[in-house]
Formats: sequence, structure tokens, C-alpha cells
Amino acid sequence: MAHTTIMRWVHEYGPELEKRIRRHLKRTNDLWKVDETYIKVKGKWKYLYRAVDSQGKTIDFLLCARQNRKTAKRFFRKALRSSHTKFPQVISVDKNAAYHPAIRELQKEKKLPSFIDIRRIKYLNNRLEQDHRFIKKLVRPMLGFQSFRTAARTLIGIEAMHMVKKDRLPPLASLSLIKLIS
Repeated sequence: MAHTTIMRWVHEYGPELEKRIRRHLKRTNDLWKVDETYIKVKGKWKYLYRAVDSQGKTIDFLLCARQNRKTAKRFFRKALRSSHTKFPQVISVDKNAAYHPAIRELQKEKKLPSFIDIRRIKYLNNRLEQDHRFIKKLVRPMLGFQSFRTAARTLIGIEAMHMVKKDRLPPLASLSLIKLIS
């Protein structure tokens, strides 16, 4: 079987798989670790925002072209809309200047509680930095992506399978996922 066939399957079924498993994900805790990593698309670096809880469970992810306050705010809104997340009590971020204003704006809009502790210490995100390795290990041999759409669809499939691998699904949902795949 050609590798392009497998890639077409990932592009086609990755988003569907992620949509189906998202409703079965186990609840996360209220200690968020947020960071971004870089993915090459058409020879230019794009930003993959990711958030995990203190146990390493993936909260959410978002591929964006820019790294600014507006994008960070969009990522936090997406993460807060997920049905498996709790409102954060503590958010650990790196020194990216976009996070703090985005969180403050969401607090003013009453999307986030005002009592959130924002930690801007570099080494608190080590768990998330280690979690980035999994994605980088799969993306690096691809030598980047040729379009933003294929990058987004591929990363959705990779993240979905990573959630399954991290045992984020209850046992019955895992069985229905196996039936879906076979």
C-alpha cells in the first residue's frame, strides 16, 4: 500500500475520528498548562497551540498562522467550549506575551473567572514540552506540510490518536471506537 493512500485516509477520517471521540473524553482537572510549538507549512513556521492538564491529558489544540493576543484568545475560547474541560484554577504559560492579555480580556467578558492564578514560569510547562515531542516525532519525517488545510487535518488525526493512546476514553467508548475503525 502506498504511503499516499494512508495520508489520504488520515486527511479524510482524522477529523471524523476526533469529532467522535471528543464527546467520550474523560474530564480534565483545573490545572492547565498552555504552550505553543512550531510546525512548518509551505516552508514557513506556523503555531500549534496546545493545552494539557497537570496529569498530561490533552485539553485542546489549535493550528494558527500567527502568534498574537487574538489567536491566544481564540485558542482559550475553543478550549473552554470543550465538554470535557473544567474551568481552570491555575494556568501555567511560558513567557509568550500574548497569553496574559488574552486571559484578562476573557475575564472581562466573563468567559473566565477572575480568581485564576496565571503562572509565567518557564519550567512549569515541562510536561507539555515533553508532550510536544510526540507530535514533532511524527511531523519531522514529513518535512513539513504543503498546505495549511492538510496540516490542520493531519494534526487533528495525530492528536485524536494521541488522546486514545493516553487512555483518555472510558472502556465502553474504546470498544465503540474499535468497531468504528474496523
